[in-house]
Amino acid sequence: MDLVLNVSAAEESDGELGSMRRRLIVAGVLSVPVLLIAMGPMVGLSLPVWIPKEASGWIEFALATPVVVWAGLPFFERGWRSIVTWQLNMFTLVALGTGTAYAYSVVVLFLPGLLPESFRVGGTSGGLYFEAASVIVALVLLGQVLELGAHRRTNTAIKSLLSLTPPTARLVTAAGEEEVALDRVEAGSVLRVLPGDKVPVDGVVVDGASAVDESMITGEPIPNSKGPGDVVIGGTVNQTGSFSMRAEHVGSETMLSQIVALVGEAQRSRAPVQKLVDQVAGFFVPAVVIVAIIAFFVWGFWGPPPGFGNGLVVAVAVLIVACPCALGLATPMSIMVGVGRGASEGVLIRDAEVLERIEKVNVLVVDKTGTLTQGRPMLTDQASVPGQSQDTVLRLCACLEQRSEHPLGHAIVEGAEGQGVSLSEPTSFQSVTGGGIWGEVEGRRVLVGKRGLLEDQKIAGAATLDAEAAALQEQGRTVMFVAIDGELAGILAVSDPIKEGAAEALRLLEGLGIRIVMMTGDAEPTARAVARELGIEEVEAGAVPESKHARVSELRKQGFVVAMAGDGVNDAPGLAAADVGIAMGTGTDIAIESAGVTLVRGDLLGIVKAALLGRGVMHNIRQNLFFAFVYNILGVPVAAGVLYPVFGILLSPMIAAAVMSVSSVSVIGNALRLRGLRLDSA
Repeated sequence: MDLVLNVSAAEESDGELGSMRRRLIVAGVLSVPVLLIAMGPMVGLSLPVWIPKEASGWIEFALATPVVVWAGLPFFERGWRSIVTWQLNMFTLVALGTGTAYAYSVVVLFLPGLLPESFRVGGTSGGLYFEAASVIVALVLLGQVLELGAHRRTNTAIKSLLSLTPPTARLVTAAGEEEVALDRVEAGSVLRVLPGDKVPVDGVVVDGASAVDESMITGEPIPNSKGPGDVVIGGTVNQTGSFSMRAEHVGSETMLSQIVALVGEAQRSRAPVQKLVDQVAGFFVPAVVIVAIIAFFVWGFWGPPPGFGNGLVVAVAVLIVACPCALGLATPMSIMVGVGRGASEGVLIRDAEVLERIEKVNVLVVDKTGTLTQGRPMLTDQASVPGQSQDTVLRLCACLEQRSEHPLGHAIVEGAEGQGVSLSEPTSFQSVTGGGIWGEVEGRRVLVGKRGLLEDQKIAGAATLDAEAAALQEQGRTVMFVAIDGELAGILAVSDPIKEGAAEALRLLEGLGIRIVMMTGDAEPTARAVARELGIEEVEAGAVPESKHARVSELRKQGFVVAMAGDGVNDAPGLAAADVGIAMGTGTDIAIESAGVTLVRGDLLGIVKAALLGRGVMHNIRQNLFFAFVYNILGVPVAAGVLYPVFGILLSPMIAAAVMSVSSVSVIGNALRLRGLRLDSA
């Protein structure tokens, strides 16, 4: 069944949909008069005077043949292929049912003498089933058009991602700038990005500066400033400035292409529950064929006359009504819609198995740095002694820290610049490994570092700020003492801020019955401070990659279904060991490769969305399977004629085909409800 579309074959899928639509139009136009000619007299509609009753059968044949032979050709091809490979499916039954009805009608029309009396129904046209064959083909085509259309709609998220990439790029050469097709851009090429342009590929800014709207990746509406050395991502939108960039990842290596590939692969993957469906279908189709054969002979030998004529009607109805199209659609439709829904919210699912596992997760092991926190130090607090201006202390420290390569120094510089402080270059600079730095700024001697560094330099008075420093350290801050011209001036505190929404996300996860365990390589006081602020009770500090892997494995052995969320190389072993690995999209490539779920925006609310998505999709799949199984359980006996002895009802093959289509449409409609699945609350 060509039901699950491949991203790289989007045009082919549209072509198949167009082909099916053309076949449906022809089948619909020709089937209506066949139906009127065959069934009209039964409901009081007389044939036009210019259609002799003797010619009606030949007209039915002329109209039905293009429908069955041309419009229904794909079904016969797939039905034959299913028999040759013994991968029996809905097309096996469609081909057998319509082929039998059409072939029998041809024999009745051309060689009626070959049939015994038990097949005849008082007159030639009474034994013809051209209308059943043609209408069934038309209804199955309608179902295919609806299915293909629904699948195309589920790829909206992918197509919208693909549309983010510009078709061309401005290539900088020795002769100047040249606009070229995107596929001509190679790694190492220098590209020019003008205001309003989309960044063509992933790369690094080499010249110029601008602000770039990266909301498609980060979810943040505020553009990020970019200058030489900064990374830019293909598909993001340049704002006011222009810059030159060096292409580093092109084609399938860009972040956008990898996201598209990841979503596409997940949509084509199969959930473990699908194995049950496949096993059932493997027995179901042969069983239906056997039921149809038994019904044919039961009606032929013991049914009211014409026995075998009615038996043929019943057999065809059984084959058609039992088409397992709804059963085959139940899982892949939900998977496709669910994965697309997740992608639209920045939750990328690697494969369908992840969706099934994440529904059962009851323990979340979460890293701290880069997962619960921003992952980079920021200046958070400052204080000064009486007689010293906080602004002056910060400005002099930031001027000196410009020479430092330590992340804490960078945090102080960024904090000062964020406050609009103008910085000057220090005239001297010296660092003490593990202690701090000192130097001369604007003619003043400045020292920044640990408390012990002040004691080594015989600077008194540090005790006056000890209480405030201790309070900050209990909150997980890294405190640095500042001295100016040999006297204590103040303290600066740097920390890795907790991500916005982290506390709310953890609360929602606990509301879903998920136990939270924080594992971090940080020291105990810092880990405890973050855990206390977020309300996390289970904390394991000083963890190394091996211990994270071991802890996750231990939890799984205890019977828990474990998810782990992380962003760094050190998290990769734990992510791989977990039942569900969840990587922050802002983290390292190896973490993303080790995970089954990637959160493009890197926020913890994405974990809540992933958990709700898994539960929603699996609930939807169970609903679809219930609909499909109940439909077949009820439909096959009715088609076989169990209601005839009591109510005198014999199911027409055309009605069976209509009911079959309705069952498929109900499954499709139920799966499409996932597009409106709420992922913002528990």
